[in-house]
Amino acid sequence: MSASFIQFKDVSHTYDKGAINGPFAIEDINFEVKKGGFVAIVGPSGCGKSTFMKLTTGLQHPTRGEIIINDQPVTGPLSISGMAFQAPTLLPWRTTLENVMLPLEIVEPFRSQMRSKKEEFRDRAIRLIESVGLKGYEDKLPYQLSGGMQQRASICRALIHEPQMLLLDEPFGALDAFTREELWNILRDLHAAQGFNVVLVTHDLREATYLADEVYVMSRRPGKIVHRREIDLPRPRDLEVTYTEAFTSIVHELRTHIGKVREA
Repeated sequence: MSASFIQFKDVSHTYDKGAINGPFAIEDINFEVKKGGFVAIVGPSGCGKSTFMKLTTGLQHPTRGEIIINDQPVTGPLSISGMAFQAPTLLPWRTTLENVMLPLEIVEPFRSQMRSKKEEFRDRAIRLIESVGLKGYEDKLPYQLSGGMQQRASICRALIHEPQMLLLDEPFGALDAFTREELWNILRDLHAAQGFNVVLVTHDLREATYLADEVYVMSRRPGKIVHRREIDLPRPRDLEVTYTEAFTSIVHELRTHIGKVREA
């Protein structure tokens, strides 16, 4: 058994059907996430970060190369993953609890068990909702929640089926700085408690440095990994670390590499 949970081996991808030599959205990607690891991907707009996410979930199959997740080649959509995006995309007619439980109505084996285990699943959802500070909001509709509350519910929905892998695409980008930092800590605590694997796509270098074990910098299209930075700040981390010289030095290093990408 490999010590890696996610492996990209010489992966390239084009959206031009029938083309095997490009133009590529991402090209020659070699990438690895250790089991239980947390990695962040940063880079300019259009560098292929969203393509990377689609490939990781099996929604797209690479034009070239191989993707292995949990020691198995990826050949189609994966039920072991959960996703959250910048927009919470909660269904407006469903309560917080109903939105969080939605994957259990869709993903097997939970879908087949919903009738017999509905109360068990409901209790699981309530505990998860409480763990992100939404106790008392279970019966509220999305319009009754703030943006930060909606994003908390979205993260709960991504985790309710206990996925082994959580993919986050700019999940906090639309939030104010204080709410964003609060959700950093919620995500930090959930990851520490549950040990799922995380791939975070973000433009926020502070966010990447604070949350991740490793940060990968991608080039302009076709997206290639041009820099890998191990974040050697000790865990558990709290927001005080973001004011230290060690933290700001890492952010500055990443910013320098992003600057080189933009100038290229």
